[in-house]
Amino acid sequence: MARLRQHASLRRFGDPIPSSRQIMGELGVGPVTVRRAVAQLVAEGLLTTRPGLGTFVSRPTTRAAPDTDWQHVSLGASPVEPAGLDMIIRLRDTEALPLASGYPEPAIRPDGRIAAAMARAARRPEAWSTPPQAGLPELRAWFAKQIGVDQEDVFITPGCQGALSATMRGLLPSGSPVLFATPTYPGALAVARSAGLVPIAVPCDSHGIRPDLLERAFATTGARLLYLQPTFSNPDGHVLASERRASVLAAAAAAGAFILEDDWARWLGHGPTPPPPLARDDDGGHVITVTSLTKAAAPSLRVGALAARGPVWHRIASMRLVDDFFISRPLQEAAVDLVTSAGWGSHLRTLSASLRHRLEVLRAALAKHLPVCPYDIPAGGICLWLELPAGVDEDVVVERALAHGVAVTPGRIYLIGESERSHLRLSFASIDVGAIDTAIRRLARAVGES
Repeated sequence: MARLRQHASLRRFGDPIPSSRQIMGELGVGPVTVRRAVAQLVAEGLLTTRPGLGTFVSRPTTRAAPDTDWQHVSLGASPVEPAGLDMIIRLRDTEALPLASGYPEPAIRPDGRIAAAMARAARRPEAWSTPPQAGLPELRAWFAKQIGVDQEDVFITPGCQGALSATMRGLLPSGSPVLFATPTYPGALAVARSAGLVPIAVPCDSHGIRPDLLERAFATTGARLLYLQPTFSNPDGHVLASERRASVLAAAAAAGAFILEDDWARWLGHGPTPPPPLARDDDGGHVITVTSLTKAAAPSLRVGALAARGPVWHRIASMRLVDDFFISRPLQEAAVDLVTSAGWGSHLRTLSASLRHRLEVLRAALAKHLPVCPYDIPAGGICLWLELPAGVDEDVVVERALAHGVAVTPGRIYLIGESERSHLRLSFASIDVGAIDTAIRRLARAVGES
């Protein structure tokens, strides 16, 4: 792409650029790469193609910037609140060593298996026709088995994020309170705030949400929804203690409330099999479970599921219908192919071992370069919740770390309200394992300068 831009910049309007064959020989790339690069520059208006003649430099166009001040009046007070997601994306798109991104790097993804599954899915009969509204029966059945519910309780979603959005908007009118076990996932906070809901923190400790504080929060706020990640919570990786599960369910039942169980990390354990989803202990239809293949497979495999019982199932399914009708059938077919193949179990075992090894390398680097920063060992997941020394500003550390070539996220975007201490979330899934020590050494330098 850069070389094509250079060719165009050295020529005048109407001049031809070298042929595709010449460019292929010059750069050592294939025809598909050249076609895509040319198409991109044509779309940008830098080049124009003439069938049978070649590709030429376009006439430069200048367009005055429109006066868009009127939009501030028309938009009013925008309710869309990214809640830190914009920062995560900004940090992800830098060239710094990535300790901010939550997606697994290619080395631990089953990209080859997914590509093969997609190819087979595209050739299946009716692959490009409309799928059943709730999703392919085979995929619903597979997710139902993983969650521990009936197939009829499940419908397919575009990952967890879309399911969280449909659930919160479908259940609660604007202005309603919603409880969050904190620290929590910023994407769920973004959904709540953008829907006009009022997030209220219920603190967790190393054993998960505190039932005594949860009961008090339900009683004082009148909230009818709790957002909870009971398995490998983001950002600290804790698991809700088995002795607390019944108390959490009882608190929701007494309040006549729902629990939105975000089971995003079901397949990201570091060792023993994690506890089953909270939905399996629910006899009253209070738990709504969402889960996804995205983190265990690949970022663009946007396939997940939601399980609920009773009228709430129809409410959320209707909201999903309003949002986007259905999930791409080829994507669902590929997901079925992937998770029912003989290689899926092998991939999950390899993924678990890799995440465990990465965490060990990260802990060794922290002990070597940042021994003054405490943390709890995550039971699973892809991140570690690091506490900074007293008086250290986490935002300053984030910016200085970026200047030193490592990207981390500040703890404040995972919290609601004030915090007594500063934190950083360190993700160890998206970075090459050999670069972890270097990343922590750079981070230590940033902490020392703050």
